Amino acid sequence: MSAFTLTDLETIIADRALAAPSESWTAKLVHAGQEKAAKKLGEEAVETVIAAIRADRDELTAESADLLYHLLVVLKIAGVPLQNVLDELQRRTAQSGLAEKAGRQSS
Repeated sequence: MSAFTLTDLETIIADRALAAPSESWTAKLVHAGQEKAAKKLGEEAVETVIAAIRADRDELTAESADLLYHLLVVLKIAGVPLQNVLDELQRRTAQSGLAEKAGRQSS
């Protein structure tokens, strides 16, 4: 049995986005558009922060899953493949975080 990946989730989101909005939460979000999906992403981000502050591991786990899911929906609507984000992370991790951040501030 292989491990579940964000790429697996991206594929599931792409498949479910094709369903009728009445049959799939993903399709409903995609159909509602980027503004609605991005708002939901923001809500999930806040809920994740609250869970982290509360130091509630189970809540933090659940909210993090919601956050990642909604991020991938926003990326799907924007037409940004997850691989683009992974490539950017790989590029950034080729140097120290402090050096990478300093480089972003000068551009």
